Amino acid sequence: QVQLVESGGGAVQAGGSLRLSCAASGPGLNYAAMGWFRQAPGKEREFVAGISWGGGRTSYEDSVKGRFTISRDNAKNTVYLQMNSLKPEDTAVYYCATAPSILVITTPNYWGQGTQVTVSS
Repeated sequence: QVQLVESGGGAVQAGGSLRLSCAASGPGLNYAAMGWFRQAPGKEREFVAGISWGGGRTSYEDSVKGRFTISRDNAKNTVYLQMNSLKPEDTAVYYCATAPSILVITTPNYWGQGTQVTVSS
């Protein structure tokens, strides 16, 4: 059973930073791509960022490019999302997810429970 546990969410003022972490465990994670999604109130869940197994390929949603950075530490089975220059519109529940390849990261097969990020103006 794959388990993804997010941490690091919280409340921050606009312009601030947060670092989310996602610890992964379970079978079938070798060579898996990892990603972050978010869902704001009243909106659909959207892709934020993805990273390949080796870290050589990353992908970002346009509105976070240049502000968010995804990274991973395979020795710790952990993926991170460094979020800088946060805006009120970044407020959402952030979810960690995994997929067999970066090519299909937008349709992951496992999800975490989510962590709340609130950005005040």
